[in-house]
Amino acid sequence: MPKIVDPDARRLEIAEAVFRVIQRDGLAQASLRSVAEEAGLAIGSVRHYFRGHDELIVFAMRALGHRLESRLLGHLPDLLDPATPRSRRQEITEALLSELLPLTEQTRAETDVWLAFSAAAKNRPDLAEEAARMYEGVRALVRRVLDGANEAGGLLDDLDLAVETERLSALLDGLALSTGRTSPELMRTVLRRHLETLRRPEPVTH
Repeated sequence: MPKIVDPDARRLEIAEAVFRVIQRDGLAQASLRSVAEEAGLAIGSVRHYFRGHDELIVFAMRALGHRLESRLLGHLPDLLDPATPRSRRQEITEALLSELLPLTEQTRAETDVWLAFSAAAKNRPDLAEEAARMYEGVRALVRRVLDGANEAGGLLDDLDLAVETERLSALLDGLALSTGRTSPELMRTVLRRHLETLRRPEPVTH
């Protein structure tokens, strides 16, 4: 009996091979042949799932974005639940935003690959569309997090949340670009200190 292959799962496996090639050798080396070798497949098998190199690279970029989105959205239910205590909400906020930083082996690899995609997007309209979607999506999520904190009374009065969204997003972008030069511990400290500047002080109890 022939082996039944899940096409969606196989495409994701091939995308993972794209990520490994890009991180190790750079995007320019992620040819159909090198990706097939990395995935342990014949090049004809890769062509069975993707019409060509451009389609493969766009799919891989989109798959990476979807992976990150899934992790980010997983934090939202507890974060936006009015019953979540303020201290717990602060922990979740930091954990959510930390997903965007190269703090672990996995997120460092993802950051390297995403930066390679983003650089290529400057000259490739097919990648530029996905890069723009991710850029706007991250900023929309940051704004949602700040709006939720503000509605819960956790932020200082009179903050311009549009400006704060850009400030926080720019901080995250800058820290991501510093991968390899700034330690994960320092990145966490910088993020935590920034968030502390936005928060309303805890009420003093006697």
